[in-house]
Amino acid sequence: MTNSASAEPSAILSHLHRTDGSATLSQNGYTVIGAVNGPIEVQRRDELPEEAAIDVIVRPAAGVGGTRERHLESILQSTLRQIILTHNFPRSLIQVTLQVTSTPENDTAGAKIVQAGSHLAILPTLLQTAVLTLLAASTPLAMIATSVLIAVNSEGESRNLIQNPNPEQVRSANSVHVLGFTSHGELLLSESEGSFTLDEWDEVYETAKALCSGEKTADDNFMQGVGLENNKGDMMMFIKSAMERKIAADLHYKV
Repeated sequence: MTNSASAEPSAILSHLHRTDGSATLSQNGYTVIGAVNGPIEVQRRDELPEEAAIDVIVRPAAGVGGTRERHLESILQSTLRQIILTHNFPRSLIQVTLQVTSTPENDTAGAKIVQAGSHLAILPTLLQTAVLTLLAASTPLAMIATSVLIAVNSEGESRNLIQNPNPEQVRSANSVHVLGFTSHGELLLSESEGSFTLDEWDEVYETAKALCSGEKTADDNFMQGVGLENNKGDMMMFIKSAMERKIAADLHYKV
């Protein structure tokens, strides 16, 4: 069984001035503002002779970033490097800044990400904001990335998979997983916490792939069994619709 615990995501693109691209995403109780600048001049010590350097900055809603934010930056940096055509801009820098502005009301971790494991809950929103920001900046990408948060509750032989769980469901889950997929249906990101079996992870993988890319999975009958026949490709469709609205607004003067 699979269900969703949050409202539909919403996004605003290209609303910040003095940036090459910007986006604000509200998803699963979190709101993140993203801005990208680049390609810009890079310091000599960070210069890469054959490709652009990627710099990701994550700022909490309150206080100064710590170890959790540095860990998130590392994950996002390695993920974005796989989708950005960095070889188009050698000896330059593409800088992505992600500012967390709000968190779920019942998130006891508060504005600063300090609770063990809580960094996984915000990871999909951070990644999705970064992708939308890069698209708004017209940064050359090899592919688009989408991601989803899934919590697993197991009781005996029965399993309950929750798409985009709230903080209370994250804390009570046996395991929590963040999976990201490219627009080609390839696994791009996989972060998990908690106790789970290989069969449970396989089920999470099939569910996440259907939710992100909408591609036909290894067992399409299984996807109908967990109630996802109407939700396949939700995140990919969300990104496409957000970009369609932006293009329509940009070309409004021609109408």
